Amino acid sequence: MQHSDQKEKDRSLSLAFIGQKLIPSRSGGVEVVVEELATRMAQLGHQVTCYNRSGHHISGKEFDTQKCKNYKGVTLKSVFTIEKKGLAAMTSSLCASICAAVGHFDIVHFHAEGPCATMWIPKLFGKKCIATVHGLDWDREKWKHGFASKYIKFGEKTAVKYADEIIVLSKSVQDYFMTTYHRQTIFIPNGVNRPQYQAPEKIKSTYGLEGSDYILFLARLVPEKGLRYLIKAFSKVQTDKKLIIAGGASDSADFITECRELAKDDERILFTGFVQGQILEELYSNAYLYVLPSDLEGMPLSLLEALSYGNCCLVSDIPECTDVAPGKVITFQKSNIEDLYKKLQYLCDNEDIVQHYREGSADYICQKYSWDTVVQKTLDLYQKSCNR
Repeated sequence: MQHSDQKEKDRSLSLAFIGQKLIPSRSGGVEVVVEELATRMAQLGHQVTCYNRSGHHISGKEFDTQKCKNYKGVTLKSVFTIEKKGLAAMTSSLCASICAAVGHFDIVHFHAEGPCATMWIPKLFGKKCIATVHGLDWDREKWKHGFASKYIKFGEKTAVKYADEIIVLSKSVQDYFMTTYHRQTIFIPNGVNRPQYQAPEKIKSTYGLEGSDYILFLARLVPEKGLRYLIKAFSKVQTDKKLIIAGGASDSADFITECRELAKDDERILFTGFVQGQILEELYSNAYLYVLPSDLEGMPLSLLEALSYGNCCLVSDIPECTDVAPGKVITFQKSNIEDLYKKLQYLCDNEDIVQHYREGSADYICQKYSWDTVVQKTLDLYQKSCNR
């Protein structure tokens, strides 16, 4: 029996990933997760296909990478996409689902709730389907009103009905599915890689940053990340440190314009736009403090990464942030600008407290959240579904 079980575990699987915008890319947390899972599974001998959206990088043409058909052993296929807000995810997941339905796949793995709306298509063709819910996307401010929110909620309900297994990234989302749908889900958090410290070279020449002279906000520039609160709170803080706002748009041009208007009278606030590669690594490596004031999260990969670099992190007190590293982060009351201001001022005035939270955070987070463990748990779930 043990030999038979091991044989099943060693069997090469044919896998399809749907829901990411583009890999290789850091345009969002979903893309980071899909890239880690897909490339690692390919290295283990599985046949992996990722259905990317066609069109430009979400943060602009300047970040377009050369289109390739294979990346680290993963087959990349672009599907038809209408590049308009609310239609890109819908059209790309529809086309990808049709391709996956007629393809020879053991597992079709959907990422995010919206793309799950078309899960019934591969199910109609007898495919095993897994859904990863990265967060309750219908509750995000940019989708809250009108058709988009209803469509994403439909995707959630479709996943509940058709998915062989549903993966969630936080206990609070797991509780939501049980309370709302009486549906069992599997908790598999994201992972993180242990990084190498990078000296402030490019950020010095590009932004004039020396290291430990700035507070870092690094995330997609969307309302639910709490950037409005941060700008308003920081404007009252008495400090020479800069506030670096790093991140690209995500169907949120009007919001970014609003935030730039809020920050226009404070020369300490700098918008870098979307960052990647060495500049990204240097920003993480040399921050005095990392701040994530989100109202809504799934499991914030940027927080995992900030901790993996040994940063002191100030986050809103939502469970999705506080559960990542209990006792290892400093919290403020969600949406409370005054509380955020007081915590920022306190940490700017007390470097010894910042240093205390830095100590041991990298070791803790890298041991707790391993991509190897995430991949193995996900593969075990695939095998369970195939054997059912």
